[in-house]
Amino acid sequence: MEMENLVLIKIEQREKVAEGVQNLLTEFGCSIKTRIGFHEAAANVCASGGLIILQLIPGAEADKLKNELGSLEGVSIGKVCF
Repeated sequence: MEMENLVLIKIEQREKVAEGVQNLLTEFGCSIKTRIGFHEAAANVCASGGLIILQLIPGAEADKLKNELGSLEGVSIGKVCF
């Protein structure tokens, strides 16, 4: 059985880093099986931080994506394998 490769991306100051994160996710889109994003939003609030969960296809491209995301200021990366 193949190990699942989940990456957690914590974003601070979404308004400043969202474009860079989105550009990388688009560039490496063929390495992403699943993408789920969370941030607090309501009629009177839109949180400045957020969390993205990615399920990646294991390999060099996935590793490159994680490294490039982790190099962005205001972005933290975590990894879960099971």
